[in-house]
Amino acid sequence: MFKFRNRSLIALRNGRLDFCTAPSVIPIVESVIETQIRQTYLNLFNRVEESSKFHFLRLNPKFYVSALVNCRNLTQVRQVHCQASVHGMLQNLIVANKLVYFYSYYRALDDAYGLFDGMCVRDSVSWSVMVGGFAKVGDYMNCFGTFRELIRCGARPDNYTLPFVIRACRDLKNLQMGRLIHHIVYKFGLDLDHFVCAALVDMYGKCREIEDARFLFDKMPERDLVTWTVMIGGYAECGNAIESLVLFDKMREEGVVPDKVAMVTVVFACAKLGAMHKARTIDDYIQRKKFQLDVILGTAMIDMYAKCGCVESAREIFDRMEEKNVISWSAMIAAYGYHGQGRKALDLFPMMLRSGILPNKITLVSLLYACSHAGLVEEGLRFFSSMWEDYSVRADVKHYTCVVDLLGRAGRLDEALKLIESMTVERDEGLWGAFLGACRTHKDVVLAEKAATSLLELQPQNPGHYVLLSNIYANAGRWEDVAKIRDLMSQRRLKKIPGWTWIEVDNKSHQFSVGDTTHPRSKEIYEMLKSLSNKLELVGYVPDTNFVLHDVDEELKIGILYTHSEKLAIAFGLIATPEHTPIRIIKNLRVCGDCHTFCKLVSAITGRVIIVRDANRFHHFKEGACSCGDYW
Repeated sequence: MFKFRNRSLIALRNGRLDFCTAPSVIPIVESVIETQIRQTYLNLFNRVEESSKFHFLRLNPKFYVSALVNCRNLTQVRQVHCQASVHGMLQNLIVANKLVYFYSYYRALDDAYGLFDGMCVRDSVSWSVMVGGFAKVGDYMNCFGTFRELIRCGARPDNYTLPFVIRACRDLKNLQMGRLIHHIVYKFGLDLDHFVCAALVDMYGKCREIEDARFLFDKMPERDLVTWTVMIGGYAECGNAIESLVLFDKMREEGVVPDKVAMVTVVFACAKLGAMHKARTIDDYIQRKKFQLDVILGTAMIDMYAKCGCVESAREIFDRMEEKNVISWSAMIAAYGYHGQGRKALDLFPMMLRSGILPNKITLVSLLYACSHAGLVEEGLRFFSSMWEDYSVRADVKHYTCVVDLLGRAGRLDEALKLIESMTVERDEGLWGAFLGACRTHKDVVLAEKAATSLLELQPQNPGHYVLLSNIYANAGRWEDVAKIRDLMSQRRLKKIPGWTWIEVDNKSHQFSVGDTTHPRSKEIYEMLKSLSNKLELVGYVPDTNFVLHDVDEELKIGILYTHSEKLAIAFGLIATPEHTPIRIIKNLRVCGDCHTFCKLVSAITGRVIIVRDANRFHHFKEGACSCGDYW
């Protein structure tokens, strides 16, 4: 009952009077009316079943379909099923298909398949509902089994059934099955169907077969926004963020207007690339088109700016967001963490708690990571020990990995090993990798061999692990062991990942390798490098040849250090960018200790800020100091 009194309303709910304003009572009214309509319809259904006067309705398929549409739960679906069975309406394909659909909708797949299996006649809708039902609940074996049954019985798959099976291949990353389904698509002449092609592009992209995805994408007669978004995301996930952003520009040129989902994908691609000018362009586009900075888009932009080297811009986005969830807070904490600003990360945590948001596993990984990279050992250990008691979060292998890294960086290797040995969760390659890295830093060959043995058991095909152990042996002067590791790599046909450094100048990315002479301005670069070396010698710089892990004489070691890719990129930045502007470079491997010292001194003698993103974190060099505090 509702009564208006000077714009206020009295709502009677469950025998209790509530006073509400007019706007707030509208949802209550709608809910009551909807419930009454549904109840009236179901009461009518029951009256029809009880009365012989309505026999003509009991034989009308539309009556059962309408009853199913108005069902609110599985019990009501079963009631309709029972009545349809009693009155022989299960022989009606429309009714039977609708029942299978609603059983699948309520995730009662046993009921759905039981009915489906007993159907004398099935059409394309029957098959697509059953295949899709299994796919939606993640029962991929039955999804494939039902599809196989469809093919074997001579039925023709259509553009409703095939996308379900293709998405199952995508979710399982089962490329072999995906290619088999692709052959079936060709066989039935559906290779140019828009829905099927879009699903195949998505599947190949997720399986990292990006060339196959692009081949299909280019063949499509029409491409909608979803297909463009899938292709852009596929390139980003496969490590080709540059092509992602090229496709984004091409999409707009063809008149396809991106939505928020597409923009999140583009932002993700830009974060992978780490190009600041692209980040600014995308941010400008988002503001110009007035996209709302909601939780999903805002969080993606925080991550984008942080990975492009500007944690201040990431914080500006964070502060602009009207609504934040635990992922938004975690992303901002993580951003401070890998920029070496551990204290700011810890300061943000109580603000999050005061806002009423409790941390989850990701938040605590971000906090522990921030403590690890800022040398905040005791703070990190306190968070780790209080996770369950204070926040009801059980530690998993990622939390243990952060603590092993925390202790390892601080030189407390024995404690780190004891923690690993006492773990009740399964150890993974990330955990042993963190411990092996700490052993390298502190030159503990015995523990390094123990870590490497476990690591190579888990990932025998990862060349990085062999290289790391080889480097540890080289630092210890154990050249015979270095040779054994290199022979083992040769036997297993593994190659060391080459080091590359990228720098962005005039909206273009330039790439350098060690000793690179292929750049058009190579002569100027080496002249600048020579000038820098002379100035650095005057302030006491001595190349640290411990970072040349080859059994060669000192002079040759100095020559190798001199042309490291980071140094070439910085020299190019100095001659190609305006004075007083930051130099931003990206390294695909961990920056070496000698290059770290070089960057600090160059920032002092040139007055330039140098921002380095390596495989682990960001380093901000300014006036002869690094944001990591030489703790990395």
